[in-house]
Amino acid sequence: MPTPFPFGHAAAAHWQDALDQAMASCAWQDFPSTLGFVYVNEAFETELPLLLTTLQERTGVADWVGAVGIGIAATNAEYLDEPALALLFTDLAKSEYRLFAGMDAYGEGALTLDDGRQAALAIVHGDPQSTDLPEQVRHLAGRCSTGFLIGGVSSSRSQGAQIAGRVVRGGLSGVALSDAVAVRTRLSQGCTPIGPVHHIQEAERNIIATLDRRPALAVLREEVGEILARDLRRASGFIFAALPLPGSDRSDYLVRNLIGVDEQNGLVAIGDYVEPGAELMFCKRDAESARQDLERMLTELRELTAGRSIRGGLYVSCLGRGENLFGPQAAELRMISDVLGAIPLVGFFANGEIYHDRIYGYTGVLTLFLG
Repeated sequence: MPTPFPFGHAAAAHWQDALDQAMASCAWQDFPSTLGFVYVNEAFETELPLLLTTLQERTGVADWVGAVGIGIAATNAEYLDEPALALLFTDLAKSEYRLFAGMDAYGEGALTLDDGRQAALAIVHGDPQSTDLPEQVRHLAGRCSTGFLIGGVSSSRSQGAQIAGRVVRGGLSGVALSDAVAVRTRLSQGCTPIGPVHHIQEAERNIIATLDRRPALAVLREEVGEILARDLRRASGFIFAALPLPGSDRSDYLVRNLIGVDEQNGLVAIGDYVEPGAELMFCKRDAESARQDLERMLTELRELTAGRSIRGGLYVSCLGRGENLFGPQAAELRMISDVLGAIPLVGFFANGEIYHDRIYGYTGVLTLFLG
């Protein structure tokens, strides 16, 4: 049986103590590490260059990939708004991956490995302050042979740094993987549709005038009630717009915030640009539907990995999930262990989750490395 990936995590006021504790909690010394993943709380962001240099020198591993997050995730553990970090060591063959950052994401042609082979997919982290990030995600996904990216957008009250062998900011960074690296990944939605799919007839930028040839606000009122439709502050965090992806069923959609209504003209504004001819649903966010969909995703992954050993995994969850949606004591992370076992797992709570060629919201993305 392939060896599980060593991993460690810890919370401490100072990054040196957190790093010491995380490294002491896992048997990394005799493991032939090549590529590591590291996620750190925003409290350590200003000293991240020194933290990364120390980690590289102490472990002898130069290739680290990761991001800053307001929350850090690990096996059966969540550190939300708390100084903490998490580490995962892997032994992927150096010929089967390549780190990238900066202008690499804007390149033309295939995203390649060092020997010129096209990457199958990439694990990526993004800068929330990059206004063209959705376009970068679509572009970079198209340069992978599977058209697939996996990852999340950094979450921080300051800059939201990323790590790709060094501390980087802006755009996308991460690691490109060959098809020889066995991974399985799935996405879990955190919101559930509460009505049918509607067709947008009139819209400009993020403002929707008509749905199914009726005023958009009238349709919203019909589905969520007049009180919630009139006062979006009451609906905040509970009612959202969902944009079904072209060619998919109701299970694959992008969740966007409702940000305003115009009572006089019957308009609804959402947190994304839409065009006439597109589709839209209204959806609700509640703990029970989120738990059910996470269980669905985990069951699918258990079936996909049957007969294979899971060496480790990465989990990127939305800031709006975690204890805010699933409850305290790392309930969301414990659900993963209940279905898949207490596998080595690290990750973070993101400002947007990257899956396939899109940036999602209120979702969880789980990626497993197989033996």
